[in-house]
Amino acid sequence: MINIISLTLLLLASMPTLAVGVKDSPHALKSLEIYKTLIGMPTVAGRGKVPEMAAYLAREFREVGFKDEDINIIPMGETVGMIVRYKGDGTAAKKPILLLGHMDVVEALDKDWDRPPFELTQDDKYFYGRGTIDNKLGITMLSSTFIRLKKEGFMPNRDMFLAFTGDEETGMLTTKMLANERPELANAEYALNSDAGGGDLDANGKAIAYLVQAAEKTYVSFELTLRNKGGHSSRPRPDNAIYELSTALLNIRDYHFPVMWSDMTREFFKVSGTQLGGELGEAMTAFAADPTNKKASDRLETESSYVGTTRTTCVTTMLKAGHAENALPQSATATVNCRIFPGISVDDVKQTLAKVVKNAAIEIVTLDSPVESPISELRDDVMAAVKKAVHARYPKVEIIAYMESGGTDGMHFRKAGIPTWALPSVFMNPDEMFAHGLNERLPIKTFYDGLDHWSIILKDLTGK
Repeated sequence: MINIISLTLLLLASMPTLAVGVKDSPHALKSLEIYKTLIGMPTVAGRGKVPEMAAYLAREFREVGFKDEDINIIPMGETVGMIVRYKGDGTAAKKPILLLGHMDVVEALDKDWDRPPFELTQDDKYFYGRGTIDNKLGITMLSSTFIRLKKEGFMPNRDMFLAFTGDEETGMLTTKMLANERPELANAEYALNSDAGGGDLDANGKAIAYLVQAAEKTYVSFELTLRNKGGHSSRPRPDNAIYELSTALLNIRDYHFPVMWSDMTREFFKVSGTQLGGELGEAMTAFAADPTNKKASDRLETESSYVGTTRTTCVTTMLKAGHAENALPQSATATVNCRIFPGISVDDVKQTLAKVVKNAAIEIVTLDSPVESPISELRDDVMAAVKKAVHARYPKVEIIAYMESGGTDGMHFRKAGIPTWALPSVFMNPDEMFAHGLNERLPIKTFYDGLDHWSIILKDLTGK
């Protein structure tokens, strides 16, 4: 039987040549071993594998000297949350730092992928597998960094906590629990998230910018329902529920929420536009100079990558209607998902939709409990540490804050009053970002180039 070390060495043997000592260092070998093991665990909703992953990580931490009392796995249904304390000596007299990541991943089916999704495979350029980016890369890098620092005998001047969630991709129940119900985490000065942000490379591998996620749009879904008496399909009536709801949904499609901006988003477009150049880059810089420039905002709205940075968006994602093929529909229901710009309330958007559909008979219901999350203003000490880590790899790259159009664990920690920034180790071409999609992959070079990223940041923030 081939043991894990042998498998690791075999995997390394066929990799592209890297700097001498990088891929063979103890830290690199341990990081790859953890990465491979985590990718091999299908930690998707319904399979109950997250507890197995947490137990594996706990064994790795214990092996290097973390005490049982500093490792806490909290069950919640089929999944778990996980807390690991790296005890400091208290000389800084400062509150703890939290380090965030999520252990779960979205589903991936063997029949759809070119490679097995829950096995770390590679070619001469990429690692493949579900979670290679989102977010088992973050879990790997944070875990292996804690292990590395402990082996080195590093003593931080304050406590650091890993806070790993188990259902970020679904209900975020473990996220809410860790953010709101754990007193050892509630006292944190701030949190650093491994899930979102990172460096952008162009098609030639040139670094364009490093993005620090400092805000997230509110995620909310509404259910729109139209009811009708129905009847026999041989006797059509003008007030068909499906037709009326369809008209309402087209009204939503055609509605443009007002353009919005903040100092952070303007700076993002200013730097990104200068780096990108061309017609799109010109639109970015024009928007940064004057967000009321309709030509610029209209151009950005046509780009799926940037429309969410300029305004609230709502889109229909699901439909259900009717009860029989030979009967008029007695109801029609659509799910409309909205990503709301910070500072705008969920109720304001709901009222806007009620006006846009132009049909008072449509019932609009807010699903679940949406989270309105504030912007985390940047801190000089955190940004200085990020700059040191990023410039060790790309000395001249711009570091800018941005707002996430999607959602991460960070929204709940921000809502709980803990400033949160996402600043992962990854640098890659955004066009190669297949997280949540088919054949998710990570450039091998990015994996190895990022091995020191978290060590540099944590030592800078907690060193003596």
